[in-house]
Amino acid sequence: MPTCSEARAGLISLLRGVEHFNTEVFPAKQTLFAALADGQSPNALFIACADSRINPSLITQTEPGDLFILRNIGNIVPAYGEMLGGVSSAVEYAVAGLGVSAIIVCGHSDCGAMKALLAPEKSGLDKMPTVRSWLRNAEAARAALGDLKAEDAGPANVRSLSEQNVLLQLSHLRTHPAVVAAMSRGTLFLQGWFYDIGTGEITILDEQTRKTTSIPQAIASLEALPA
Repeated sequence: MPTCSEARAGLISLLRGVEHFNTEVFPAKQTLFAALADGQSPNALFIACADSRINPSLITQTEPGDLFILRNIGNIVPAYGEMLGGVSSAVEYAVAGLGVSAIIVCGHSDCGAMKALLAPEKSGLDKMPTVRSWLRNAEAARAALGDLKAEDAGPANVRSLSEQNVLLQLSHLRTHPAVVAAMSRGTLFLQGWFYDIGTGEITILDEQTRKTTSIPQAIASLEALPA
């Protein structure tokens, strides 16, 4: 836990950042922000973990207004009706209200939520009952890996669980009426990503084979689809 002085310094650092944005960044992008002032029309809903190391706009090289971003512990989307609330309403609004054409679910390496699923006691979930309850929405992903123990929570298994969790959340998305309707019209694509923080590599998860493919392979597959 930070000390009082460290906490204060952290807040001052944020305020310095805002100061820089107001004096340097905003003036350089004033035309963009003027265009965004009266509305938004993002291309995609990007569902990511709340982990501070994940920056959706940075890894996709997008500008403000391009992504409708939804972040939570473990990049989770509860099945429709299970936990109606912030996540469900964000999905519904993005699809039915904003008309996004893609939903990306992005998992990542060294994910604390996945570590907690693999080793609940070691992760201190007994002191975080709300987090424990939330992670039930990813339990089926853990079951897909078989009978793992706390000592099995190494990087490889954390990655495997993260990937299984992305696939699970994609299946949960397909229980949401707005998503089903848009997909039936052919106006919405779903895709799962895995982001390796240490290497910067992003791979695409194929739902049929449950294996990863590269960005170039994913692009080629999309370009091969009929217009």
